[in-house]
Amino acid sequence: MPARVRKHSLEIPPPSEEDWLKDDEEDFFQQDPERIRDALPQPFRMVNKLVMLVFENAMEIIERRETLREAQKLKGQPTKCFPTAEFQVTGTANCLSVSGKFIFVGLSVGLAAFRMYDCKQVCVWDAVKTEICVIRSSDLGNEHHVLLTVDEMGLVSLFCFHRESFLLIKILNEVEDISKRSTCVEVVLSSGGDYAGVLLQGSSEVWLEVYRLPKDSWLKETEKSSGAAAGLAFREKRSSWTSVESFVSANKAEAKLSLPVLVLKVKPPKPITGTNFKSPLDALKKVDDGSMLGLGHNHLIKDSQWEQHEAIFHSIYREFLEAEGESESKDEVPRRATFHFLLPSWILQGGTDIKVQPDVPASISVYWDGSHNLCFYLLNRPLKERVDADLKPDVVWPCAAPIACSAVSSWYLALACEDSAITIWDKHLGYPLSVTVMPEKRPIRSIHFLQSAASASSEAPCPGTDPPSPAVELLVLCTDGSLYLLRASRAKKPSITLLADRPEDPNLAVTAVVPVLAFPSAALVFSWDGTVSLMNTATSQMVCCFNSPPSHAVASPWQPVFTLDTVNWCLLLRGDEQQTDALAQSRASHSTIFLFYFNSYPLEEAFPKKPDLPFKSLQNLSLFERCNMFLRDSQQRLVGLEEQLPEYWSRLQARAAAMDKESQKIKGQKKP
Repeated sequence: MPARVRKHSLEIPPPSEEDWLKDDEEDFFQQDPERIRDALPQPFRMVNKLVMLVFENAMEIIERRETLREAQKLKGQPTKCFPTAEFQVTGTANCLSVSGKFIFVGLSVGLAAFRMYDCKQVCVWDAVKTEICVIRSSDLGNEHHVLLTVDEMGLVSLFCFHRESFLLIKILNEVEDISKRSTCVEVVLSSGGDYAGVLLQGSSEVWLEVYRLPKDSWLKETEKSSGAAAGLAFREKRSSWTSVESFVSANKAEAKLSLPVLVLKVKPPKPITGTNFKSPLDALKKVDDGSMLGLGHNHLIKDSQWEQHEAIFHSIYREFLEAEGESESKDEVPRRATFHFLLPSWILQGGTDIKVQPDVPASISVYWDGSHNLCFYLLNRPLKERVDADLKPDVVWPCAAPIACSAVSSWYLALACEDSAITIWDKHLGYPLSVTVMPEKRPIRSIHFLQSAASASSEAPCPGTDPPSPAVELLVLCTDGSLYLLRASRAKKPSITLLADRPEDPNLAVTAVVPVLAFPSAALVFSWDGTVSLMNTATSQMVCCFNSPPSHAVASPWQPVFTLDTVNWCLLLRGDEQQTDALAQSRASHSTIFLFYFNSYPLEEAFPKKPDLPFKSLQNLSLFERCNMFLRDSQQRLVGLEEQLPEYWSRLQARAAAMDKESQKIKGQKKP
């Protein structure tokens, strides 16, 4: 018969190896009394338990992988799509960019341009034999293109591409003294080529420079100088130089175009320290007009109060701070910034004397690493404010946590913070559309607006009009490789859909995500193993895979070299020939660029077009929508009140100054 034998008392034994329990922590039950002496002693029983736990965990992982494998078989394999065209470039292709009918390739020995329709090389710039690492391009119209390149030395070069030739305009961060040279960290070109932003880093500081590009002047100047440059190139063709070298020499000699104008120079905000004000009246005098929030420097908190609060905080949360490690110094200067050019909207408006064009950026948003504040700066500023070394933002949006990443569309602005909260702002109405926290508070790596074809038009929206799509879709890529789809609208609560969970196999982790506006709810997904897939986010299904020929593989899949042509709807992807010898592969003398035209594959059936919503009259609108229209009209009527705020604030400052003088008189009378 079964026997119940208690092997130890209920008291907690001391943590000593000699007094280890002879059995588990629970009461020991033995079915056969004769086998009581056959039980393993410690520590062999503990080792047995750990080994069995390892086997159980391994079986769980195997069963989970088998379940995922069976689920993938039921879904079906995506269609394999092979390149429509390809061409080779001399050297290593580090970056790609498409503008109009041309493909620009940054090479290890310079810059090259190819025609889009036949992939033929038309021009090469290799005057200084430098490696081009980054390219930004924009079509100016009338066969003119503007290019910004960053080479291996961190120098930013501004080019104008016209009549199949490069014209070097200026190296933006070139200085005579090498010790004062700055390197480029990031460069952004506005969609229409009106502005360029360059983030520079020196030996001890970092700053952002914004330039206005005189593209209208370039169109006129290139037309005047095209005849002289063509004649010079024709004469030099008779010499012993090659045709490419003659064009480069001719363009370098005749490239006398208008230089860009420095509009803004933004530096990181200074750390907040103790106040130097003696009274609230002194702090009130330093405030501009009181119509908006600032960076928090004009406060009345002393250094002793900061130190006291910091000591209390460290004493209370000492255990958590030691577990997480020492944090970075709050006085450390940030080394990186993220910025976006914004079209005119209700977020930031200039004065009545500033003329605003709907398709030209009117402001720029900037946030620095580790900062809670999103700062907005007007691009059309008075001349005296442009050279101000301590430029203050025109609008500041404080966030509850440091900003991790952001995304901008024609209508909305999305901010993802380090606390896994995502806020989508309506730029034209100036209020948040939704605030959502990611499941399990997963850290966010990048976010991307997934627009439908109807809302992806190149025309700039007019302030005061409704967006073409009432719902907003946002792709969210987390640091663990999981991919989510966030849907938000004005009338419904936001919803989060898991598109791809964190893979068990590290080779299947997602490295990059790019929305494809050619089809509704489409996105390109790049994986660590070199797979490039087209996903239908509405169904979470992989529609097709863009495969290179068997002799090639996607180059550097952890950071793929690609670009997406939004005019011809073509994916350009760099592929390298597969070689067993890693040294031979690194010394390859050429790279191959593969072209995948979406119209060449049967993809329309996988992405059916959504029917356009019928126009709703005011009587057929819901009460929620009618209230929104009423509030929007009321907001437009309040524009005149904003102009009166500075006057009210100046009166308050004058009153404070008068009170200050009165207090000084009283103090003087009290003195003997």
